[in-house]
Amino acid sequence: MSVLAQRMMFFLATAVAASSGCSRSKDPASASAGTYNIWDPYPQFDDGAPWVQLLHKCGATAGVTIKRTSFDTSDLTNKALLAAQQHTSPDVLIVDNPVVSTLAEGGVLAATDETKIDTSAAQPNLLAAGQLGGKTYGIPIGANTLALYYNKAVLQTSGVDPAAIQDWASLTAALAKITAAGKKGITFSAIGTEEGSFQFLPWYWGAGAKLTALDSPQAVSALSLWVDWVKQGYAPNSVLNNTQTTAWQEFATGQFGFVENGTWQLANAKKTGFDYGILAIPGMTGGTAPAPTGGEFVTVPVQSQPLRYATSVKLVACLTSTENSFTTDTTLSYIAATAAVQDKQVAAAPELKVWVSAVQAAKGRTSDDLGTRYPKISQPLWTAMQTALSGAKTPQDALAAAQATAAAATK
Repeated sequence: MSVLAQRMMFFLATAVAASSGCSRSKDPASASAGTYNIWDPYPQFDDGAPWVQLLHKCGATAGVTIKRTSFDTSDLTNKALLAAQQHTSPDVLIVDNPVVSTLAEGGVLAATDETKIDTSAAQPNLLAAGQLGGKTYGIPIGANTLALYYNKAVLQTSGVDPAAIQDWASLTAALAKITAAGKKGITFSAIGTEEGSFQFLPWYWGAGAKLTALDSPQAVSALSLWVDWVKQGYAPNSVLNNTQTTAWQEFATGQFGFVENGTWQLANAKKTGFDYGILAIPGMTGGTAPAPTGGEFVTVPVQSQPLRYATSVKLVACLTSTENSFTTDTTLSYIAATAAVQDKQVAAAPELKVWVSAVQAAKGRTSDDLGTRYPKISQPLWTAMQTALSGAKTPQDALAAAQATAAAATK
């Protein structure tokens, strides 16, 4: 999840209620049948960028003119809900994957069984982020997720072999060696926002915990791991206020063995001035922990003229084709949503292999049909993290309170 994407988080109760009365756009947002509107969350790309050129190329292939409008991620969600109310939805809408269920529940998006978008090549774990009530609402354009970056020199001088890190016990043992050698162990973001929940989920899911039972023994094990790291001095107290950006800045000092962060830091990793490696986040007893996915879905909003869907689907197919996905995902620092493109990415950049493995094991935050219930669970979860890490409550008590809050909010 890019830093931009992390800052939105669901305009749920108000937004869904505002949009629930809308159904189909009376009039497509374009003035003529030959113009198709595409909205995206990439304002950083100007008209000369490869992404924008691809949009126009796909339009030309489909025989239509593209009118592209770009918004900040959080603004885009509000604009999409408002457009549905005003019957001016775009033909194609590209949105952050956790937003899909919000828009689908609000009646903004057409399901793929209606539009006939082919999602068969997309990996099921990534596609699940765009599913609600047994229906699929779009196709992922790509994904990012979390892993552990490590400082090779710090590990080497501490006598830590990264290949030996296979589970929580071996990782904790490595952190003990690093701190004993006078360096700092690991840093991450445990801030009291969605960003903190995002960083905690690999450990939470890696323990086998489910978001519908925040106070389970597995959940307590995951939070206890982080609490113990801070108590032992393996992780700094600053994690309570760290964003993913500030956690990265700590790692970039060269004093830390590990940082939990995402694919979006690859360019910065090459600028640190020291050799680094990347490990998938281990599960409690081994294997790769499911980390949450970031990245966008290409969706088709509901239209009053269903005949427009045929061309919209051509645009979606073009944007997510094997050839174009490779270029787009490289531009966005994403791992592709299909095995064929992932293979091309690893062939072109072997260092992406660990990220492909992480994405293949990843999970959408709104998966398991949580949909718009997710943010009502996430907030109590990050509150429990803050409470336990600050020492105000034990992990057990903090998560028991979180479960009570989440259960009341999701009735």
